[in-house]
Amino acid sequence: MSCPAKILDREALLADLEPRRKAGQTVALANGLFDLLHVGHLRYLEGAAAEADLLVVAINSDRSARELKGPSRPLVPQDERAELVAGFGCVDYVTVFDELDARDVLRAIRPDVHCKGSDYTPETVPEADLASEMGWRVTIVGDAKRHATSSLIERIKKP
Repeated sequence: MSCPAKILDREALLADLEPRRKAGQTVALANGLFDLLHVGHLRYLEGAAAEADLLVVAINSDRSARELKGPSRPLVPQDERAELVAGFGCVDYVTVFDELDARDVLRAIRPDVHCKGSDYTPETVPEADLASEMGWRVTIVGDAKRHATSSLIERIKKP
């Protein structure tokens, strides 16, 4: 693994973030499946990184990906997806979560800002109510052009 220090389980991530927060650093959290990485993912993560001092990326586990997207997904195993995302210069930490949505990881990490991609609007962010309750900001970042992995898969399937 090329970036093992960046890929942490939740407990290790929280321990690593604690002194950085005490030093005044802010945390942004971006989450998603990150299957078949494309330029939309990079632009999303670069936008998220610009929102705070540190960027944590939470990746859906293989199990949660299958439950959300169907039995043929993910195409790339979680360890490889984590390693690829950790290789982006804008990413400080990667963690894998098994839940079907990001609520538990958000509660644990308590980011200063929760970043979502351009496929969302402020009204459609599933965790917006939690952000309001917990006191962090939600922002939409990345390329306005929709780069969907599902669309890419469909294009590959067509002759």
